Amino acid sequence: MNEFDGVLPVYKPAGMTSHDVVAKCRRLLQMKRIGHTGTLDPSVTGVLPLCLGRATRMVEYLQEMPKEYRAVLKFGIATDTEDLTGTVIEEMAQTGITEDRVRAALSDFIGPIMQTPPMYSAIKIDGKRLYELAREGKTVERKAREVVIHELEVTGFAPGDQPEVSLRVLCSKGTYIRTLCVDLGAKLGVPSTMAALQRTQSAGIGLDRCLTFDDIEQKLEDGSFEQALLRADKAASHMAEHVVNESRLINALQGQKLAPWAVTPSAEGAEREFRLYTPDDRFIGIYEWNEEAGKVVPVKVFLP
Repeated sequence: MNEFDGVLPVYKPAGMTSHDVVAKCRRLLQMKRIGHTGTLDPSVTGVLPLCLGRATRMVEYLQEMPKEYRAVLKFGIATDTEDLTGTVIEEMAQTGITEDRVRAALSDFIGPIMQTPPMYSAIKIDGKRLYELAREGKTVERKAREVVIHELEVTGFAPGDQPEVSLRVLCSKGTYIRTLCVDLGAKLGVPSTMAALQRTQSAGIGLDRCLTFDDIEQKLEDGSFEQALLRADKAASHMAEHVVNESRLINALQGQKLAPWAVTPSAEGAEREFRLYTPDDRFIGIYEWNEEAGKVVPVKVFLP
């Protein structure tokens, strides 16, 4: 078995679940310890970063980073799945939707918004996934939850009785683009559904960095695969970086608590977890400021 360590940016094709991608990469790489950083529906394509080996301990931190999508919304049709894979439950022959009306409505969806997860989603209620209940013809109450839309813009518009609009969305984890498409239609008073979706960025990784399965096989054959892996700690660029003082390096490597002066810049009062490095840029682990103890304490230590 191989022991690769790092982030593998995979281009997920249509027709595969995120679990399918992980399973295929386990076979290609001949290793078991692989985790993905955010589920994509089978019909969705795009960026799916996989954490290999010890990098799987960084999955939760990479998941926290914003994600970018390119979506196509179709007006005049509503489905039970909120996308074109479902059964049509409502249709309007002439919507009267114009590009100007769409653009005017977008401002209401930028910033923190409340979303009700769709029935066809992987969220569990009473131990059962919503999509399993939906397939049984059941509908259960779901609590709305807050997500954040950082950026939302129109990138294309195809006019007609049932027009389509192309959108670029930069959002927080947990955002359902399908639901955003439905809610935008509701705001304009017409049924709507998501016609297509591609994730263009996740964990700070864009489409241009992604490898297809053929690319992975080729790099394994020519010996360049490890060069394609990204350092998991560097991918977590949303977290602050601190450097441990040389005199306290051994203490940090042993996972001991540190005085605030032992790291630069001082982490005293830090509100979030941060990445800690040696003076020569080796990643030690995730640390945080503990006000009660008055110390910098380890969360996860990655021994070299």
